[in-house]
Amino acid sequence: MTTTPVEALLAAARRHGADHADAIFIRDESESALIRKGVPEGIERSESIALGLRVFRGKRAATVSTSVLNEAEFDRLAEQACAMALVIPEDQYAGLAESALQGRFDAAGLDLECSSSPSMDDLLARAREAEDTALSFAGITNTNGASAGHGRTSVALGTSAGFFGAYSRTAHSTSASVLAGEGATMQRDYAYRSAVHLEDLESPIAIGREAAERVLARINPGRPRTGTYSVIYDPRVSASLLGHLVGAINGAAIARGTSFLKDSLGKQILSAGLIVHDDPRRIRGAASRPFDAEGCAALPLDLIADGVLQTWLLDSRSGRQLNMPTNGRASRGVASPPSPSVTNLHLAAGTLSSDALRSDISEGILITELMGSSVNMLTGDYSRGASGFMIRNGEIAEPVAELTVAGNLKDMFARMVPGSDLIFRQSVNAPSIRIDGMNIAGL
Repeated sequence: MTTTPVEALLAAARRHGADHADAIFIRDESESALIRKGVPEGIERSESIALGLRVFRGKRAATVSTSVLNEAEFDRLAEQACAMALVIPEDQYAGLAESALQGRFDAAGLDLECSSSPSMDDLLARAREAEDTALSFAGITNTNGASAGHGRTSVALGTSAGFFGAYSRTAHSTSASVLAGEGATMQRDYAYRSAVHLEDLESPIAIGREAAERVLARINPGRPRTGTYSVIYDPRVSASLLGHLVGAINGAAIARGTSFLKDSLGKQILSAGLIVHDDPRRIRGAASRPFDAEGCAALPLDLIADGVLQTWLLDSRSGRQLNMPTNGRASRGVASPPSPSVTNLHLAAGTLSSDALRSDISEGILITELMGSSVNMLTGDYSRGASGFMIRNGEIAEPVAELTVAGNLKDMFARMVPGSDLIFRQSVNAPSIRIDGMNIAGL
């Protein structure tokens, strides 16, 4: 059997005195095409190869990386890493994951590779169709362009304890960005889609139409009066709330004591009945993987069930700090050690349609875009710039912009009401989310 770069690097680490080691190989290949006003403005092809090595000597660990793939470089890199590990302070929590798998593994059954490989002409045609569709709408005054792309990422991971795994993932994408209005009233909006398989990607016509309809709806926005409102986060932005939740239950942050949820394990933090689920085994999932960055089994996990926080996000190091086993959530690049992260995360859909979710709101705000961020993870204090639409008597009304939405994440999580409009399009997904009693700064 031919020795892989990962296995060759692990062998070099053993030769130079490493007690234990792991190595990761990542190859990225991508092509993209940008059209603006019908003219190609960006045609790109990129390919990168990177290899990372982490060695342990006792309780000391060092990480190094390279983009040169030959035996001489592996030997030099391993020697460097092992020398570094002798002078780095000890870390009592360092080490390979005790529960790592043994043997060789791949992504069989996850369907992460698409056989379609569009040509550059195909990409240009897809981008042109998306832009032409958007520009065909009356009121569209300019374009930032439309793009199409595809790529492949290949990952291989091995440890000195006997784990070796490899898999590849493909991605296809289309986007369009256009403007409407003139001068100070000009507005910009976009539509973007990506999918593992080309056949799952929405048509460029649908993407161009969405970009146009979104920006036309935003023309001549006003500003709401400063006050307290019921707010609905559109699915386009509602996943950002899950992002804040993920940061707050990250095992590394909990071990440091730097999270406002540090004392919330086993407690109710969302409304009863709500579920937040992470599934690295989702078929054709945007972030699916057969194993984590330490070679541990990647298994579905309820982070929150019936509103109760079930577990932290853990890799082996944060698990040791908290006296808990890893739950297979390690993620890493080539130049850094593993850290906890999610894969395909979602908030389970509720029972109310988007219309029903706002039906009893006499005056509220639908947020469709967020910008900037002032989120204090120690206290949960939350403040972000936003734009969207007024809700009046249960109906979506005039556009609004230049407002700030603020609250405290702990209180916001407790008041979240999800809609039924969950769609899996990204690695983190959520339906519309209603939160009453939000502070809005406007006029």
